Amino acid sequence: MIKLNKALATVALAGSVAAMSVPAMARDTISIVGSSTVYPFATVVAERFGTKTDYNTPKLESTGSGGGMKLFCQGIGTQHPDITNASRRMKASEYELCQKNGVTDITEFRIGSDGIVIASSKDAENLDITLKQLFLALGSKVPVDGEWVANPNKNWSDVDSSLPNKPILVMGPPPTSGTRDSFNELALAAGCDELPEAASLGEDEHGAICESVREDGAFIEAGENDNLIVQKLIGDKDMYGVFGYSFLEENSDRLQAATLNGMVPTAEGIAADQYPVARSLFFYVKKAHVGVIPGIQEYVDEFTSNAAMGQNGYLKNVGLIVPPREQLMNLMDKAENMPNLALEELK
Repeated sequence: MIKLNKALATVALAGSVAAMSVPAMARDTISIVGSSTVYPFATVVAERFGTKTDYNTPKLESTGSGGGMKLFCQGIGTQHPDITNASRRMKASEYELCQKNGVTDITEFRIGSDGIVIASSKDAENLDITLKQLFLALGSKVPVDGEWVANPNKNWSDVDSSLPNKPILVMGPPPTSGTRDSFNELALAAGCDELPEAASLGEDEHGAICESVREDGAFIEAGENDNLIVQKLIGDKDMYGVFGYSFLEENSDRLQAATLNGMVPTAEGIAADQYPVARSLFFYVKKAHVGVIPGIQEYVDEFTSNAAMGQNGYLKNVGLIVPPREQLMNLMDKAENMPNLALEELK
């Protein structure tokens, strides 16, 4: 696999130079924020874009999906970002915040798929775990004798004797991350729903209990840099980590993935939505900035091109699970026409 380090370094340098040299109110460099999962793919596009065109290399910041949406939706103007990346779809509440602040015209691009993995060092004891067991290990509250109580499970083997007899210790993303949102919804809530006690929970209770991670030290928030989790796992064989499949692929010589519900994550399984924690990746464009900040339309065209996201595209080579041809053609059409995202699409 092509390594991302050089591209990341190039974009970081270009972003730093741009930040120092371009006045805040006369910006000629695209500003992109958002998901740490999409960040590596966007940096590769930005590096190619900066090299092959006369436009500046875009400046990227890894703020997490939620943090990116907040920045993106703050308003119109060169002091605000032009594009935000996301490892889950924009929420209706975020769309409404955008509308309130004058960000009324937004185009959504679904750029491919990713899966959330539970990974560990290849020197560690690997996990073969169900989503139900995962919830019982990491949920903030679990049922005991019919009552929801603070999670008492200290070791993996407390959840099930088939699991390792060592402390539950998992490093993962913070609440601002789209990966965390997806993990809570696709992994924890799905596991919680397999418990008979979950059937009696009201809607608000379900969200508060089934999508809530314990805060007693068993789950450690690592910030928005997934590479930090990777480095921690390599140095600690008792630690497990939660991040996107692309980071596993990038470090497959050093890390292994847990089996979830009987499935090991693969690109094919994720693309087919067979892997239980598969999700879609997105970026969102502020249309009011197109034609004002130079290069936005051209950057979008590059990102959605066959050269980038085709079956032999360079993003596939760095781990993106690219869309099938028909979906890619739809993306190209979107890039040309920039249709407005409607609130009804998010509900």
